[in-house]
Amino acid sequence: MHINLTGHHVDLTPALRNYVHEKFERLERHFDNVIDVHVILTVEKLEQKAEAKMQMSGNNIFADAVSQDMYAAIDALVDKLDRQVVKHKEKLKDHHRGASSHRNHEIDAD
Repeated sequence: MHINLTGHHVDLTPALRNYVHEKFERLERHFDNVIDVHVILTVEKLEQKAEAKMQMSGNNIFADAVSQDMYAAIDALVDKLDRQVVKHKEKLKDHHRGASSHRNHEIDAD
């Protein structure tokens, strides 16, 4: 998984970069078909915003989170992405299972 990290009005310190990489490793454990991730960290007055676009095999996922603390915004962002990745993975699984049970039903009917 390739992570592209961009900062708007924020210094991307090594600690912040490491934190983002550690958090996104958790997503990769759930679904290893993630191709590319673009993370944008933005500071606007008192709001810290983290947003990300994930390119996966067959789908793109977008999420964003706003908080007063950048680390909290990154945590919330990863939680949102994690839920979407799990949902996408379940859709793929359910799709295949439904197709095979339908075929078995047709064979039994003959």
